[in-house]
Amino acid sequence: MVKPYVFITRKLPEELVQPLRNIAAVEMWDQEEEPVPYELLVEKTKKAAALLTMLSDKMDENIMKEAPHLKVIANLAVGYDNIDIGAATSRGIVVCNTPDVLSDTTADLTFGLLMATARRLTEAAEYVKKGEWQGWSPYLLAGRDIHHKAIGIIGMGNIGRALAKRATGFEMEILYHNRSRQLEAEKELGATYCSFDELITRSDYIVCLTPLTNETKHLFNAEAFKKMKKSAIFINASRGAVVDEDALLQALKEGEIAAAGLDVFTKEPIDQHHPLLGLSNVVALPHIGSASIETRTAMIQLCIDNIQLMLESHKPKTVVNKDVLAQYCSS
Repeated sequence: MVKPYVFITRKLPEELVQPLRNIAAVEMWDQEEEPVPYELLVEKTKKAAALLTMLSDKMDENIMKEAPHLKVIANLAVGYDNIDIGAATSRGIVVCNTPDVLSDTTADLTFGLLMATARRLTEAAEYVKKGEWQGWSPYLLAGRDIHHKAIGIIGMGNIGRALAKRATGFEMEILYHNRSRQLEAEKELGATYCSFDELITRSDYIVCLTPLTNETKHLFNAEAFKKMKKSAIFINASRGAVVDEDALLQALKEGEIAAAGLDVFTKEPIDQHHPLLGLSNVVALPHIGSASIETRTAMIQLCIDNIQLMLESHKPKTVVNKDVLAQYCSS
């Protein structure tokens, strides 16, 4: 019996992949950071029954129409804006993601990014390393308080709620905006639902955790930044394209907002000469929201589990387009 072919688009730890080799012919791209060239991904997908993909892998209709055997795409992320879900669903391809397992880890990073930006931690660390610390003054690298301030969370999903829980430890006023009200979060965390405009007007810290959709693309534009407090700090740990980066650059340069902490960018990796990186009031990270050893291992394991379950005609654990399942899965 010929084993189904599975293609993995990054080099992953062999001990995690090995169980999949018992039921499938597995091929892994041999690079840890460099993405698979699109043309090669097209060729590999043509014969694949399953793919384990990264956010940087563009899974569009052109790829899927050339993939007659493809049953499942397991995406190593919560978000799946790199995948054409409509095209996958119309072709009976199950799409899986990795929710829940990374919520706490991403919330840790997001709050850490907020703290680093507010208290100018990366700037201060470089100040010492460069030998610029020659004395003390009352306002030397003075940042802004976090405790007792208002945090506005755009996108109150699992990560948003985990972030709000951390904010309670700093006795912050928690405002949020979401497609639907989260009554449990309001009850347990004291969060207050606001319109988008009210949130960005009132908040000292505006944290973007919303998924990227047609409706949220460039949600944070020039008009939005103009409505924020001049002392406001903007944090983005969702998707880069939710922000108009030109508008953000202008807002920071003109003092419309105080600072920004960014874990994501419209184009990744971001060019080292991008003007945002030249600003001292920007803290930039390389999209590491869920990057703890424990969490990334759990995410990879979940992807492997989902592929195994699909290939054995069982229901995967985390499915995006559940309507497709009936034709494949017995349980």
